Amino acid sequence: MEHTPHYKIAIVGLGYVGLPLAELFLARGNTVYGIDADERKIDMLQKRQSYLSDYNKNDIRKLFKQNSFHVGSSYEVVEKADVVIYCVPTPLDEHHQPDLKYVTGAAKSSLPYLRRGQLVVLESSTFPGTSEEKLKPILESTGLHIGKDIFLAYSPERIDPGSKWELPQIPKVVGGVTAACTAYAQEVYGSVFDRVVVVSSPRVAEMTKLLENCQRFINISFMNSLLKMCEELDIDLWEAIEAAGTKPFGFTKYYPGPGIGGHCIPVDPLYLLWKAREHHMELPYIELSHQVNEGMPGYIVERITKSLQPKLLKESSILVIGVTYKKDVNDMRESVSIPIMELLQQSGAKVAFFDPYVKALNVGSTLLQATPLTARNMKNFDCTLILTDHSNLPYELLIAHTPIVIDTRNATGKIANRKNVILL
Repeated sequence: MEHTPHYKIAIVGLGYVGLPLAELFLARGNTVYGIDADERKIDMLQKRQSYLSDYNKNDIRKLFKQNSFHVGSSYEVVEKADVVIYCVPTPLDEHHQPDLKYVTGAAKSSLPYLRRGQLVVLESSTFPGTSEEKLKPILESTGLHIGKDIFLAYSPERIDPGSKWELPQIPKVVGGVTAACTAYAQEVYGSVFDRVVVVSSPRVAEMTKLLENCQRFINISFMNSLLKMCEELDIDLWEAIEAAGTKPFGFTKYYPGPGIGGHCIPVDPLYLLWKAREHHMELPYIELSHQVNEGMPGYIVERITKSLQPKLLKESSILVIGVTYKKDVNDMRESVSIPIMELLQQSGAKVAFFDPYVKALNVGSTLLQATPLTARNMKNFDCTLILTDHSNLPYELLIAHTPIVIDTRNATGKIANRKNVILL
């Protein structure tokens, strides 16, 4: 039987990408050094507590079972590693331009501890050229040459929080700066993933990630634009989508919603748009899609206002159900619920929320505590607004005890009696 090599892996960033990756490498007998600047995360891990909805306390305990998982905020452990993987945030700045401070910060913090023979991999979503234009100069400032002394590759994360996909089953795309870099990355990831997809360069790998999410971004935006048209034509768009989905070829179902959230879909297309403009090019599909989605919070508030008439919005109480960016996770990154709730507050409405994954939430300058979801509490609201369709929520109870239910996710679709439901 062929021997599988064991590695010492340093993973920088222990969030929704880094922690599952650490779990996978640990499960295959590797040693993992987890690094995160968030002391709260480190403290919770050391206490065997979870901060991610996909993990419970027992899952965290299992990570430490073989004494091969070491966590902290210091980069000194990079010196012990064979492989260094960056899984850090890549947000947009206030001008909707790429903010690589976490990527470059992680690289610069690693510099004193890098040594010959190591593989460095970036997994964070970013624009094509980041690995070669941004990371390579930083790493080579040590005097180590990429492809000869130290190795650099890009491998986009493809983790879908809350889904049932097992991580090793998701094909892993890798592209190295040189052939030697690619071969090293292929070997490392091939030891834990069922399939490794090799591409010709980091730029292709970086583009692959953006392409995946831009496709979803544009198609969801298209559905959101159709939503407004279908309102005027008195057509149930959700019904039309399901009917179109019966075609066995040529159609993929995408659904409308209150907007697009999460760490990838709202951000990645704007990274690509920024890169295109750097080369004096435009991507009109992305620009238009961005405009559509930026307008969704305002559209939702308009529909609520219309639905409450003759009562005024400023005289009304709204209960928001689900505030995370997607169902069955506790992830608030780029959640559209925040701007919607802020708009409702600015219009004078009284706003409360319930989410099984969120206990408290800052909306504007107000800290809101979750409202218990009881029949007595729900009767105090003029309208229930479903923004995230978490599983196992009592949607029948919402319909029974709230005068108006505005459903942006078709969460009530399987309930027979929903005369007071307005489906967006």
